[in-house]
Amino acid sequence: MQRYLALDFIRGCAILGILLLNIVGFALPSAAYLNPAWRGEASISDAWTWAIMDGLAQLKFLTLFALLFGAGLYMQAPRGSRWMSARLTLLVLLGFIHGIFFWEGDILLDYGLIGLIIWRMLRDVPSDRALLQTGALLYLVGCGVLVVFGLISSPNPTNSWLPGAAELQYESYWKLLGGWEAVQNRLDHLSSGLMALASQYGWQLAGLMLIGAALMRSGWLSGQFSVQHYRRAAALLLTIGWLIAIPGIAAQWMIGWEFRWTGFFLQVPRDLASPFISLGYAALCLGFWPHIASSRISYAIQCVGRMALSNYLLQTLICTTLFYRFNLFLKFDRLQLLAFVPAIWLVNILFSVLWLRVFPQGPMEWIWRKLTRLAAGKSDPSSSLR
Repeated sequence: MQRYLALDFIRGCAILGILLLNIVGFALPSAAYLNPAWRGEASISDAWTWAIMDGLAQLKFLTLFALLFGAGLYMQAPRGSRWMSARLTLLVLLGFIHGIFFWEGDILLDYGLIGLIIWRMLRDVPSDRALLQTGALLYLVGCGVLVVFGLISSPNPTNSWLPGAAELQYESYWKLLGGWEAVQNRLDHLSSGLMALASQYGWQLAGLMLIGAALMRSGWLSGQFSVQHYRRAAALLLTIGWLIAIPGIAAQWMIGWEFRWTGFFLQVPRDLASPFISLGYAALCLGFWPHIASSRISYAIQCVGRMALSNYLLQTLICTTLFYRFNLFLKFDRLQLLAFVPAIWLVNILFSVLWLRVFPQGPMEWIWRKLTRLAAGKSDPSSSLR
């Protein structure tokens, strides 16, 4: 299968960018992920860090990764149904293990489940335009469901939005303790996440994958348009995205992150803006790729993108060790946590570059491919990692 170096670079940026938000999920209570006022009020430092990250990163890199996942499904689809079913089922299994035994913020299970549902549509939808329109419609359905949830929800904040002292103490207890207590709590998170996936988030994720597949099939994501086209597209997409997102960010701040509005209604501007901003980031990379490709950092980030699965799991290993085993959970605020991110990025980059000097693919990528071949009943031409 042909490699697209620009896509490897964009995927690497997505994996690194995801950590900007996931670091909060590792180091602070789950309530803090969307609510900077989870203690009752937000400090100026927390509020500004949240606002900047919300505009630049929150959901944007996850959206970008989902678009690229859809593009990957399109490229893998010619291998046939046995290959695709085996590959995605193994991803579901890996996501389950990751989410239950390591970190409750797993995304792999969601991607595997939705991928199993939608990959056949990539063959059946007759045109790029129809695929793009279907994806956009599914995404908008997910946004609409979020509004419905807001209408039927209670205005009173839940413990998951505004936790009390007992809830904070217990969350700290099971995360630092680990063991069966942590597994039980992660199982609860998993069941809640699956309900959200089935009712709301799954529509959006399926829509993004279809949009990514449509853009790959049309040649847009593979860089087949002119650099002038991508630069104009980046300017337009980013402008539209931030015009939608910034009023939502300002409104959340003005109302003090009130539960019903911030948790539901004002999530919609972020959700609507994210595909524009994410595609704007991709267009920036493609529009300036002739300049980016010649830099050393470009090759390093391409390596991260080629080992996306290994690096995603490596981030979990590093962060759970830091914050749970070294007892750093709840010790830092949002701004301070950002100081950890460049150091973890450096580990991702060094690991990827050094590994790919010796082996053709990452360790988890090799295991995933090996098991997929076995499950699909295909012969494996190489029996070793090399």
